[in-house]
Amino acid sequence: MVGGAGGDISLYFWPSIVEDDGLSKLMQERYMPSLARMQRIVQDVNTAASLDEKLRMISSQVKEVMEVDVCSIYLFDTDQSELVLMHTLGLDSSCVGTIRMPLGDGLVGKVGEEQQLLNIEDAPKHPQFHYFPQAQEEAFHAFLGAPVIHYRKLVGVLVVQQKATRRFNDEDEAFLVTIAAHLSGTLKDAINSGKIAELIKTSKKSNSFVNGIIGATGIGIGRLVAAGSTLSFKDVEDVCALDPVAELERFEHAVKLVHEELDKGHEQMAGTPGDVQAIFDAYRLILDSPDLQDAIRQRISDGADSAAALKVVIEEHAAIFEAMEDPYFKARSEDIRSIGLRLLKYLVEPEVQTVSYDRPILLVGNVVGVSDIAEVPRDKLVGIICQQGSALSHTAILASALGIPAVMGVGELPLRRLTGKSAIVDGYQGRVHFQPSSALRAEFTRLARRDNEFDRSLEKLKELPAETLDQHRVTLMVNTGLLSDISPGLEKGAEGVGLYRTEIPFIIHESFPTEEEQFRIYRKVLKEFHPRPVTMRTLDIGGDKPLPYFPVEEDNPYLGWRGIRFTLDHPEIFLGQIRAMLRANEGLGNLKMLLPMVSSVDEVDSFFELLRKAFKSLQSEGVVVEKPPVGIMVEVPSTLFLLDYMAWRLDFISIGTNDLTQYLLAVDRNNQSVANLFSRLHPSVVRALNYVSEQAYKHGLDVSLCGELAADPAAVLLLMGMGVKSFSMNAHSLPRIKHVIRSVSHEQAVGLVENALRMQSETEIRQMLNRTLENAGLEAHLPRSNPVRT
Repeated sequence: MVGGAGGDISLYFWPSIVEDDGLSKLMQERYMPSLARMQRIVQDVNTAASLDEKLRMISSQVKEVMEVDVCSIYLFDTDQSELVLMHTLGLDSSCVGTIRMPLGDGLVGKVGEEQQLLNIEDAPKHPQFHYFPQAQEEAFHAFLGAPVIHYRKLVGVLVVQQKATRRFNDEDEAFLVTIAAHLSGTLKDAINSGKIAELIKTSKKSNSFVNGIIGATGIGIGRLVAAGSTLSFKDVEDVCALDPVAELERFEHAVKLVHEELDKGHEQMAGTPGDVQAIFDAYRLILDSPDLQDAIRQRISDGADSAAALKVVIEEHAAIFEAMEDPYFKARSEDIRSIGLRLLKYLVEPEVQTVSYDRPILLVGNVVGVSDIAEVPRDKLVGIICQQGSALSHTAILASALGIPAVMGVGELPLRRLTGKSAIVDGYQGRVHFQPSSALRAEFTRLARRDNEFDRSLEKLKELPAETLDQHRVTLMVNTGLLSDISPGLEKGAEGVGLYRTEIPFIIHESFPTEEEQFRIYRKVLKEFHPRPVTMRTLDIGGDKPLPYFPVEEDNPYLGWRGIRFTLDHPEIFLGQIRAMLRANEGLGNLKMLLPMVSSVDEVDSFFELLRKAFKSLQSEGVVVEKPPVGIMVEVPSTLFLLDYMAWRLDFISIGTNDLTQYLLAVDRNNQSVANLFSRLHPSVVRALNYVSEQAYKHGLDVSLCGELAADPAAVLLLMGMGVKSFSMNAHSLPRIKHVIRSVSHEQAVGLVENALRMQSETEIRQMLNRTLENAGLEAHLPRSNPVRT
């Protein structure tokens, strides 16, 4: 089956058309023109504004290109598990919305159930033909139906029919299958948006929902308010400035207003837990970036309208971060766009309208910025919904720190028409329910009350150790990258920093940061957590995290010049970072150094040679230096089999489950086409983790784990049984993971590992772990099932 809408569509056709002697005159006359038309159809449909317009465009253009009598589109109603006729050219249009077929019923239902092409010469004679008199389709004999599938999920069925009794040829089949595959993604997004728009128009109480990404857990019930402006960069046209001087003045004024907005938000967040004001500092860094501002001014001076110049530069800067593999840094593109949209608001809609916050509010927007959050009184903001974004965006980080449920990446919504409508944010499922029925609202109200009581009950664990029922002790740490990540960890009882990402100063600078600049940052982090340990990962930059001022072009950045490969090739940069860390540790002694992307013993030896150089130079300058513990990230599979040789050189190892899983399964977790194959407890991953733990125990090395698996209550049972001594995660997960650890025995966890190693699928492993949680009275940590919709 075909992928997205990019690339050369001719490559996706099934018939062999490349052999000259097999290319018939008919193919030359008909096929190649239809290829061009297909490209045009895909382009037109992708730019259509609404679901109805997309359906109309598909029906009319496919009908014309294939020269058929009927073209119909059936969409799959997931709530009712039925295929519904949503648009037709050729059948009676009064049947739209009324003809519904369960999967397996009729020819269309057969296509949907079997999810494969169906080509029938004389449809009325087929035993599964379902006759609908109102459709007046008895005159049509030839039938060709193709399933529309988006990431293994049925979206609908595309059907063409003809009066003639004939079988459609190979080229017809190829065309319909390809067009269905190309349009699956845009139809899926349009269905979500269209469904909600229709719901708003009818004011009907329903239980319609859209799915997104879990940004912050919890349940929020309230009224929707569009965050900031409903503008999008898609609304900005590339036009020339009539008066460049006036456009520059407009831009400077917009920068001033956004500065005032950030200052106001910083003041309003004073006293919030977790020093979330630091996020405003990060936003100021973006807003004040000379690279960004100068690029916009240059485009305006070259004749571009201020909004058009802003659009181009913001997209260019955001694209740098979007190209990165690390989801934390990929999420920074959202911060850049958020600042860009704030500027756009003041360029296009300078008049600010006051919103009344007299009831519980759910903020919804393309990207809900920290300034938007700061504008809403703390006791009124109960949920956040973002059309774009990920779990690692600043919006999600801030929402988690403030205890506000958030769902990210829900796709396009009719923002201008949502304000004032009721909705429910389910941060556990990553789902938003619009216009909920009274029964559904009551059920979620009950669940929210229960969750609040449960979270309050965990506050008493803050000062207690993470210790099992049989006195097996583990350490719970926090993953950080900004001060806004650090303090929530302290609030939740973190015993240190298991992973501090040092890349940010390198990425936000217009040149490599100096040793002195790095020293100030590292010193602040180490002092913040002293005497607790802080594990600083050395610079993990390279092909997958390109620097704006040091571009690297690679065919495969995931396997490229990154991590320790990059830093060892640039000792002048690496030595500066090592010296900055050692200086920052003076008089504190809580630094631990972690090397990323290690794949060979030589890399470890080369690092220690640089460490000796740094020691010698600092000592000659009178700095009191002590050797910090040094460890490596176990994330490249080759490292698993080199621990025998590396162990005596190291003080600890830290398993990076995100990358290790990605490399073991050959799955890019950020690629939607294969992300569902990213299996955190895949049997091979479980075996690899157990092997690493056995090797570490054999050599007397402490094992920590800093991937997302550390925040998975079920997975922690297994990891603890394997011998992992330290878990590092986001701050919000700390109390819940501690609760799990204190509710089971280590002996029980060891038994789970023995059973898991005999299992063949993640499903089996998950079922066993979930049963264990349930039997231990830990039902609150199980994946939440959906409330019954009534």
